[in-house]
Amino acid sequence: MRAERAPAVSGPSTVVRRSALHSSIGLIVAKAAATGTGFAFWIVAARATTDHEVGLTTAAVSAVMICTQLAVLGTGSAVIVSVGRGEPPARVLNSAFGIVGVTGTVLALGFLFLQLLTADAETASTSILFWFTFLAAVVTGTLCTVLDQTLVALGRGASATIRYTVSGVLSFGAAAFLAWWRNGAAADVLMVCWTFGSVVAFLIGLIQLRRLIGYRPRPSLHLAHGRSLLVLGVPNQLITLTERAPGLVLPLLLAHLVSPATAAYWYPAWMMAWAAYTAPMLMGIVQFSEGVRDPGRLISTVLRSFRWSLAFGCLAAIVLAALARPLLHLLGDNYADSSTVALRLLAVGVVPYAVLQTYNAVCRIRGRYVEPILVGMTVGTTVSAAALLAADRGASAMALSFLVALTAGAAVVGLRLVAILRRVRQEAQ
Repeated sequence: MRAERAPAVSGPSTVVRRSALHSSIGLIVAKAAATGTGFAFWIVAARATTDHEVGLTTAAVSAVMICTQLAVLGTGSAVIVSVGRGEPPARVLNSAFGIVGVTGTVLALGFLFLQLLTADAETASTSILFWFTFLAAVVTGTLCTVLDQTLVALGRGASATIRYTVSGVLSFGAAAFLAWWRNGAAADVLMVCWTFGSVVAFLIGLIQLRRLIGYRPRPSLHLAHGRSLLVLGVPNQLITLTERAPGLVLPLLLAHLVSPATAAYWYPAWMMAWAAYTAPMLMGIVQFSEGVRDPGRLISTVLRSFRWSLAFGCLAAIVLAALARPLLHLLGDNYADSSTVALRLLAVGVVPYAVLQTYNAVCRIRGRYVEPILVGMTVGTTVSAAALLAADRGASAMALSFLVALTAGAAVVGLRLVAILRRVRQEAQ
């Protein structure tokens, strides 16, 4: 197979690893940069076109993220486990890239055809430009997910800072140029600007891997290699989907079931709150990687990661709560009036979200998949339904319902997490 013809690629043991905290901070800074430039992108978009077109674009972006989460099939998590066990990175990456390249393409086309059948003329995008852009966004976004987690497995999670800062600035620059050149841009043109950043991030990631371990991408669909990745990856991916589905699904449902304007008011508040939520999420990824490499230190790793995730997450939440109105005002008076309280309520959710992330990381490390999948499905369905049912009362009511449901779920999960850690301590004695 072509994957075996890569003897020049370095193994994971030859890479100088950074500390877990260094990787975590680097990932958090990277996501902060991505969120900041993303927010700037939506500011420009809101000034450049109508609420209707912005709402359609946010729905398309949410659809891209949903397809990406489905298409990755847990290969990123499988790479973390495989590389952590000492397997050759080139073979693992080639199989992962082959799998997600195919699944990303299939899911993107599937969504586009489904949209043609189900959406009305006012919300469906049928232009060739939109189809091509959507396909590129899904495929490169999926490949970026694999790249991110590969670099975490190699102890270089902080490399994401350069990747997402540069790509975010370029995407924002494209949107700013569009706003200057052409007022009233259509949703498909805005999607081109957003997708441009995703493509740049992927290309930078490939360059970083090349410099770090000499890797040259040779995607492969070798059956045995692919099967081993999927056996590890699919259960982990189901857990990830339960974590992120509410945030991905709600803008899409709002745009198509309520109105594009409702989605436009909800999405900026959620996007900024997600900046705080990324701290426990990213700490959970690094915790998972470290736990696979050194399972004997599970409890100390978990407690340390949980403390840091709360510290970074709460700091971000406090900043967001304090600056909620001026930040949203940058989008316009309507956004500030409709979404300020929603953003503050969503920011509080970083604490229960940190509990859920820690619980899931522990379950991943111990190979317990069924329980967190069922728990995540229950919590995710509950918070999504609660928010959607409150949509007719505005973004603030949605956020309050979301927060109450999330907190209740985290309370139950927290008790279960304590019981698991007690069992781990007993097994170690």
